[in-house]
This record gives sequence, C-alpha cells and structure tokens, in this order.
Amino acid sequence: MGTKTPGSPASRRFPRYPLDIRVSAKVFRTESQVSLWGRSIEFGQDGIGVTLTGELEAGEVATLELTLPASSTPMKLRALVRYRDGLRHGFEFLARDEVQRAIIRRTCELLAAGSRSR
Repeated sequence: MGTKTPGSPASRRFPRYPLDIRVSAKVFRTESQVSLWGRSIEFGQDGIGVTLTGELEAGEVATLELTLPASSTPMKLRALVRYRDGLRHGFEFLARDEVQRAIIRRTCELLAAGSRSR
C-alpha cells in the first residue's frame, strides 16, 4: 500500500485530466504583489497543476486566471498552493460560485470523454 502524499493521485477526491492552457497567478505578499504565468499540466474539479515562471510557496493563496475549453470567458479562481516541486505547483480551488462550478464540471466531463475516445 502506498502512502498518500500531497498532490498524489491517491490523495485526490476527483480525477485529474491532462490539460494545456495558459494560466496567470497573482499572490499578494506583505512586501509586494507577485505575478506569474505558466501552462497547466492537469485539471480536475477540485484543483489544477501548473508549471509557472517562478515559485510560490505551499500555503499561499493565489488568484488564478484561466480560460477553460468549456467557456470562452476568462475565469478568476482563488486557489491554495498545496505543493511545489521546482516550478510545478499543485493548486486546490477555494470558493467557487455555481457558474464556476458548472464550467469546471463541464470541462472535466469533456476531458474525460476525450480521454476515453483515445
């Protein structure tokens, strides 16, 4: 039996799917605002994996901006940095409204259907 490490598939409530989209991340720190951008690696109903142009620390809360395949409008989501491995970051989505939840759910359905057809 494997151990459940943060960000590992065994510790997730929802499956993750491969997804490559542009993501921007902003974190407000006491000394300054940090703005980074990057590309997503994987996506699920409760979070996203992103490779960023800089490093954020586990425990920081970021505002992510991204446009999902199930929507044409950019979405802003608050997310907690759950882990960092170099420039790879795992984010857990925080508060989402019903519209955001529906778009995220629909995106996961589309990604799941796409992965089954391969």
